[in-house]
Amino acid sequence: MTYDEDIDALGLLCPLPVLKARKKLGTMQAGAVLAVIADDPAAEIDVPHFCAENGHEFLGQETAEGLGHGRAATRYFIRRK
Repeated sequence: MTYDEDIDALGLLCPLPVLKARKKLGTMQAGAVLAVIADDPAAEIDVPHFCAENGHEFLGQETAEGLGHGRAATRYFIRRK
């Protein structure tokens, strides 16, 4: 999936990946896509919940091979409202 901006939240525990996403989305144009790369398993629940609560569109997720610090990393895609 293509995206406009990304943030590296590897090694951060929730809620930090979501807080970084909120800050970055605040600087982006409506309709732009943000990729959040995280390896905290809780992000799988927290990122979609954050989107639903704040009106952003959760576009999905994909495995981010070779990026996690010994853990599986995932790239989450968010379209700014």
